[in-house]
Amino acid sequence: MSFSTADLYDAHENEAQVALPGFVNYGERRKFHGAITTLKVHDDNSLVRSALEQPGGGHVLVVDGGGSMRCALVGDKLARLGRDNGWAGAIIYGCIRDSAVIGGMEFGLQALGTSPRRSVKGGTGQRDIPVTFHGVTFQPGAFVYADDDGIVVGPVNWL
Repeated sequence: MSFSTADLYDAHENEAQVALPGFVNYGERRKFHGAITTLKVHDDNSLVRSALEQPGGGHVLVVDGGGSMRCALVGDKLARLGRDNGWAGAIIYGCIRDSAVIGGMEFGLQALGTSPRRSVKGGTGQRDIPVTFHGVTFQPGAFVYADDDGIVVGPVNWL
């Protein structure tokens, strides 16, 4: 995958949104991109599992976890599901766990941090709605590009 978020921003400055710093790359796939699928959840990863169990078609799952640091929304089992089902990666506005295992997995995953605590399983949340965090609105169907320099969102596929 040949792109850099810096170059994409330079080429599409008038259309690009750039997330504020704070996300960490955890997956072995250090750069990833794809059409956006969104979830909005609160300390409950039931919908995350449900989404990653479905064929991803190269999409990126963007999860608005409210920036909660109380528990992990993705661990190695869910990352493996995402990888095996064709998701390009996931961006988690919250925490993950099993970071050492995920670090050796060919899956793109960025999050705010880690927590060993698992989430609740209440089945609550929303899917495919616009979510806003870190200065960016992630629209379902728009495109997101992530690498070690950051996260850039655009209205169309620039690659």
